[in-house]
Amino acid sequence: MSKKTGLPDLSKAEYDILRVLWKQGRQTIRELHDRLYETSGWAYTTTKTMMDRMVQKGLLSREQFHGIFLYQAIISRPAGLAKMVKFFADRVVELDSSEVVAMFAQSKAITAEEIKELEALLLEESRERENG
Repeated sequence: MSKKTGLPDLSKAEYDILRVLWKQGRQTIRELHDRLYETSGWAYTTTKTMMDRMVQKGLLSREQFHGIFLYQAIISRPAGLAKMVKFFADRVVELDSSEVVAMFAQSKAITAEEIKELEALLLEESRERENG
């Protein structure tokens, strides 16, 4: 996680795991592994290791239910997207991040509530960068 803003700097693999959890909700390692296997090609142990590390990083929660562990995203989808949006805006398309957020809104890729949260996170990150 970024020390200044608390926004996660996600790897592609972490984002892939979170994407499934944001869409599907709580999952066991097996459920998530089966959903990602076709695109990731990971061994089951790799999926387990990634998810356990994400728990340690504060990205996922893990609770035991009838002898199995269920994992859930702790961070919101906008929080997970914020660093990527900022990077994309600054380095790829060289636009203000609010313009990139507007692209999301036009495409209906994320909900209006998620747009508001993403805008607030990016604004807070900009303020902290200016003050820090």
